[in-house]
Amino acid sequence: MTTTKDTMYEQVDAVLDKLRPFLLRDGGDVELVAVDDGIVMLRLLGACGTCPSSTITLKAGIERALLEEVPGFVEIEQVF
Repeated sequence: MTTTKDTMYEQVDAVLDKLRPFLLRDGGDVELVAVDDGIVMLRLLGACGTCPSSTITLKAGIERALLEEVPGFVEIEQVF
């Protein structure tokens, strides 16, 4: 049986898969660490992990897409 938590994880993962080509093009990537009570924990990898624009990537890019596509999404927390 699939729980709401599992469903949200899958939805977030699907959104990240759509965004991943843009990150890869710039030498980076993103790893979904966990989803808990609408809070998505992500780790930026490669060039994205050390990029000065990583906060903009998280907030203006990834968070915005998740707000539009994942019901119950609350916020992103970056994991290092």
